[in-house]
Amino acid sequence: MGKVKKWLATGLIFVLAAALVAGCGKSKTTGGSASDDPIKKIEDRGKLVVGVKYDTYLFGYKDPKTGKVEGFDVDIAKAISKKIFGDKVKVELKEVTSKTRIPMLQNGDVDMVVATMTITPDRKKVVDFSDVYFDAGQSLLVKKGSKIKSVKDLTKGTKVLTVKGATSGDNVKKAAPDTTVLEYENYQEAFTALKSGKGDALTTDNSILFGMAAQDPNYQVVGGTFTKEPYGIAMKKGNTKLVKAVNKALKELKDSGEYDKIKNKWIKE
Repeated sequence: MGKVKKWLATGLIFVLAAALVAGCGKSKTTGGSASDDPIKKIEDRGKLVVGVKYDTYLFGYKDPKTGKVEGFDVDIAKAISKKIFGDKVKVELKEVTSKTRIPMLQNGDVDMVVATMTITPDRKKVVDFSDVYFDAGQSLLVKKGSKIKSVKDLTKGTKVLTVKGATSGDNVKKAAPDTTVLEYENYQEAFTALKSGKGDALTTDNSILFGMAAQDPNYQVVGGTFTKEPYGIAMKKGNTKLVKAVNKALKELKDSGEYDKIKNKWIKE
């Protein structure tokens, strides 16, 4: 029996030692690893992956002739990256739409989204936002000569076009409950539908509509704005360190005047 007890005691010591080692290893893994630090993770990767739109003229638009993606959102993303990471990190652009931008952020396909995204209470439940980087407001785009001059003219029988995943559809239903709302996958599809007579007006933020009007002078923005749409840069929920870094970069861009230079390059009020 003495040998058995001695063998059991020795075995117990080995088990306890193994458990202690495993416990120490776990604490190292969960305590401040590179994967827990979004900024370190981006630096180690050597690139910041930013979700931008490819169909929103003036903000994020892929030129079909050159294949280059340009716009206000693109330049803001690059300027923020420069402020945070210097030349250590390159910016990689990935296409998002109003419908895909939150899922792509949550899945880790992008590090941040700079894509005409309005800060709302519901969205703040699933993603973190930076401070406001652009103030927009929802309006209407119509063909010149249209009887629709404002949201008050969206009566029964009128059709308004917008995109899936944006706040525009819900907003116009509240402002004009008798109108019919038709949703499309992206803004270019919606604008094409408007030009082909499938709707009487297209609604989204005035900043985006100004871009469409600039592409086709047969269309104009009417009626002023009927909502406030503060744009924010979205990041994965819990990425507090990255949010603080983005806010610091935004403040520096605004204080230095660089933000105004970027804005004036693209947006004509």
